[in-house]
This record gives sequence, structure tokens and C-alpha cells, in this order.
Amino acid sequence: MRQRHHIALRLGAIISTVFAAIAGGPAFAGDTSSKAITFSGGYTVDVAGVVSGGLAKRGRVLDDLQVGADVDLDKAVGWKGAKAHILLLNNSGAMPNDDAGTLQGVDNIEVSRQRARLFEAWVEQNVGANASVLVGLYDLNSEFYANESAGLLLAPAFGIGSELAATGPNGPSIFPSTALSARVRWTPNAHVYVQAAAINAHAGVVGDPGGICTHFEHGLLTIAEAGWQGRGKVAVGAWRYTKKQPDIRDVTAAGYPAAKTAQGAYLLLERQLTGEGEDAVRKTTAFARLGLSDGDTTAFKGGWQAGLLVEHVFEGRPDSAFSIGLNQALLTGKFRANAFDEGQRLTRAESAIEVTYSDKIGPVTIQPDLQYVRNPGADGGVGHALVATVRFGVAF
Repeated sequence: MRQRHHIALRLGAIISTVFAAIAGGPAFAGDTSSKAITFSGGYTVDVAGVVSGGLAKRGRVLDDLQVGADVDLDKAVGWKGAKAHILLLNNSGAMPNDDAGTLQGVDNIEVSRQRARLFEAWVEQNVGANASVLVGLYDLNSEFYANESAGLLLAPAFGIGSELAATGPNGPSIFPSTALSARVRWTPNAHVYVQAAAINAHAGVVGDPGGICTHFEHGLLTIAEAGWQGRGKVAVGAWRYTKKQPDIRDVTAAGYPAAKTAQGAYLLLERQLTGEGEDAVRKTTAFARLGLSDGDTTAFKGGWQAGLLVEHVFEGRPDSAFSIGLNQALLTGKFRANAFDEGQRLTRAESAIEVTYSDKIGPVTIQPDLQYVRNPGADGGVGHALVATVRFGVAF
């Protein structure tokens, strides 16, 4: 308890010191490059509904408010080579996946607990010219297991593989709840990077029940990734929990769940096919990902995602973008056996295709989206679900 109190005090002291220094200094003078702090934010509203199939047909409304600040600690308090980042979330509204009935979800701003949260609060220190160390509340998917060209798609599976997203006692350190983390990153040149992180296995932030989790009774999630980036991206990663997790089916002689090591690996591929420069018309990028897990501690033994992103679709519409993506979650035999014991016959996988288009009208981004999910919940008795969504967003 004393350790938890001390860590919370240190994190609070860092945040308080940064903002106190900014409030009393020349943070808002001059152009953007001279500012010690840069505020940003955005508000997103989704109107989503199951058109056919699934469990129910009705419309749902949900939203996501984000307010953040990036702090140059050198300009704010004279801390050389350091920066800080703080991001607050507020999520409210309904849960469209209750109607779709999928295992992976259909909307990447849907949450199970609608509330305000402190999502991220970290400090990053440069070490020499090519390395950095980051400590604090950190979204691992901001740097690990991520394809930038998949970012327009709404299905959560395109954010991070479900075989990793479904792990941990409260999920790993991803949206909407992060965990105390330490990350190191080395970039020996403009194209190559190596990064690794050790993260509290129990995610929890201010706004969650119990607040920031500062004890480590569930151990750590460790993850490492190495890759090359240029006109495309090739990366491999691996993750592992330091403390064994309950097996979803096997039990000990005493009747308790057997303890198994939760671990997995993934491969990321990305390739720019057409277009040069930021203003290129119909710049097209392809991506593909494959993830595998131990198959003992979650419902997913693996999965894959692939798709295309076309930016600046129309010459006169610089913000227009189109994307199509396919994803499939592969279920473990143990999860299917558990369902069979309860009288439910599951298929081996849940598959989906998504098509989306985004453009801006004034300051508002409008994005119609269609998803077709085959065997929602991997249940052959549930009709294939067609989910229609319109996303409205504004950045500030």
C-alpha cells in the first residue's frame, strides 16, 4: 500500500510541476515551435446499427471526447531532451456490439464502462541521439502492433490483434485503460527501430474502479518489436506475461484452473503501392498482419488482417480517403470445447469485411462505414451481420 501511495504521489507531482511551470512561464508566447505546451483534442460521434443479421436490429449512438497536451520539458522547466504527454478521455453512449454479437467488436470507441478517464500520462527522455526511455501511463498500441494504414477502419481488430487485446485481468494497456509502463526505443538510423516495454499486467487509470493500479501482483506484460520503415514497413514482435494465467479449460487435480504462460508473436507488413509525396492523388498503401498466441489463456489462438488505404481519392478533395479491410479471428479448440459443453456449436473463426470512406465538410469529418461479419460470435446459428455506421468528428 505504501509503494502504491508513493508512486501515485510521484506521478501527480510530475504532472503538477509541469503545469505549474507552464502557467508561470512564456508557454503561450510566439509561434507554435516556441511553445512549451501544445493542446489538442477531438470529439467523435458514431451512429451505428445492425441492418441485418446479428442479434438485434436497432440504431445506437456513442461518442468519444479526447483532450490532450504535449509538453516540451526543456522549454517548460529546463529538463533537457525530455517531453511529457497527457491525454484525457470521456466515453459515453450505447454499445452497438450488443446487437451485432461479435467476438471482436464493431466500433473502436465502444467501451464497457462509460466514464471519464486519465488515459495517458507519461514522460519520455532522449538518451543520446538515437534512443529514448518512456515511463508512465502508456498506450502500447500507439507504437506496438500497429499499422498506420489500417487506422481509418473502425473495427477494433484493425487496431491491435484480438489474441493480444483479450489478455490480462483487465485487458492489456490499450484503449480505454492503460497501465504503468516503461518503454525503451532505439533507432540506429532513419529506417530501423528496436523497441521493448515492460507493462503492469493489470490495466487501470484514474476513472476506473480502484484508480491507477500501482501494485504488480499480476506480474508484467513484456513486449518487444523490431522493424524497418521506408516506403513500407516490415516488423516482427513478441509478447509474454511474466506471471502465469488461468487456462480457459484445463484444471488441476484440485479443480482449479491450470496455470499457463500467456504469450504470442506477430508480423506486420505495409507497402506503399502508388503516389509520392503528401499531396499525391490516390496514394495507395497495402497492409497485412498475422498474430498468434498460446491458445490456452484466451478465446483466440490467432488472427489476421489485411487491407488497402487510398488517400486523396478525388483531386479536388484533399481530405478524402477510402479503405477496405478483411479480418479473421481464429478460435482455440478449448474455447470451442467449453461452448460445446454448454450446448453451443461454434465455428472455427469469425470473419469480417469492412468498407469505409472519409471526407471533410468544413471542420467536420464525415465517415460512412459498412461491416459485414460472417458468423458473429463464431455462432453458425446467428445470421451474418451487416453493420452500418456514420462517424462524425471534429478536431480542435
